[in-house]
Amino acid sequence: MQEISRRSFLKAGCAAAAAFGMGGARVFANPLGLPIGLQLYSVRALLPKDYLGTLKQLAAIGYKEVEAAGFFDHRALDVKKAMADAGLRCVSAHYPMPVLQKDPEGTLRYAKTLGLEYIVCSSPSVADPSAGRHELTADDWRWNAEQLNRFGRQFKAEGIRMGYHNHTPEFRDLGGGRIGYDVLLKDTDPALVTFEMDCAWVVAGGRNPVDYLHQYPDRISMLHIKDLKPIIGDPMQRTSTVLGKGTIDYKPIFAAAKKANIKHYFVEQEEFDGDPLDELRQDYRYLHDLH
Repeated sequence: MQEISRRSFLKAGCAAAAAFGMGGARVFANPLGLPIGLQLYSVRALLPKDYLGTLKQLAAIGYKEVEAAGFFDHRALDVKKAMADAGLRCVSAHYPMPVLQKDPEGTLRYAKTLGLEYIVCSSPSVADPSAGRHELTADDWRWNAEQLNRFGRQFKAEGIRMGYHNHTPEFRDLGGGRIGYDVLLKDTDPALVTFEMDCAWVVAGGRNPVDYLHQYPDRISMLHIKDLKPIIGDPMQRTSTVLGKGTIDYKPIFAAAKKANIKHYFVEQEEFDGDPLDELRQDYRYLHDLH
């Protein structure tokens, strides 16, 4: 038998290590070289029926990290155990601004028990809810920035980062070319508030995620990755679909993200045409096949 050279042996070993994890599961490359996460809003219909079982099915697909959008009345310690049993790491959780205002101390206690890195504001609020309006003014956006700074200071003292996640209202014209997203970026303290950019909703809002990644490489630390079906009616009201089957080209977005300070990214699919777990498996494979 011909002797195998050290170089050939090492090369074969590296290939095997790349192809198989400790349990023999295949491991693929992915566009950012980070663990692929999932926003659990994607399985909001499944979690109440079988919380642990759903988490285990997500881990079996290959997702490593998750971001919560509600805990379905589970105690923090129970959620922590379920995540550990499933082999998942919950790094972040979403809370609307009114919920953050109602009980920031309780939210912080829950986050610390669970071991979160981030508490993310998932939607803003008008400064005065009694005014009976829902569309935010420039003053409302400045008020939201003040609240984010306040929570950011409080949470930072306990080792947790305050984040902000966009939808499409942030990109509505406030007059004079101003938009709420730019107000938030300008008026929040970078030392206290980071941004989780939902790339699809930026596109739906008429902006380009690449521009924001280039302009604010150190302000955006997390991404939401979703695809959108073609526009029908209001361009800001779109329906999500399986990654790669919609209208968003992620290649330039990931190219820009590689040069930014992205720490985590999460798939989020809000609507499904077929079986949710099957489509989330397609989302996962799309990211691995994207070069």
